[in-house]
Amino acid sequence: MAFEIERKFLVNELPPEIDRYPHSEIMQGYLMITDNDIEVRVRKRGGHCTHTVKSGSGLVRKEAEKEITEAEFFEHWPETEGKRVLKVRYDIDYEEFLIELDIYSGDLQGLVVAEVEFDSEEESSHFEPPKWFGEE
Repeated sequence: MAFEIERKFLVNELPPEIDRYPHSEIMQGYLMITDNDIEVRVRKRGGHCTHTVKSGSGLVRKEAEKEITEAEFFEHWPETEGKRVLKVRYDIDYEEFLIELDIYSGDLQGLVVAEVEFDSEEESSHFEPPKWFGEE
């Protein structure tokens, strides 16, 4: 199991010319979310499907992710009824980092979140977010 070091921010305003950045639709459904910070999900982004287990909370979390087939994704999809997220993800290069900007639809319409992953906690502490980021 690997560790994920990630900071998340609300987005106050979209960056200029948002559509020039690579983007794709994401279908994500949660198979399990526990009170002790364990979540199990399936995700389809384009033709790429994954099964992910995350545990912990805060800046550093444990993460185990494996690729699954599209058939396996749709086999699990009915189990996620009522626990689904639909969004468009934009991949934005910013300095030496990749910002993953998610614009949600459906029940979460209007929510816009940016995530940045880091190689170390020290690197995350030196990250200066762009002006269009909001509250962390």
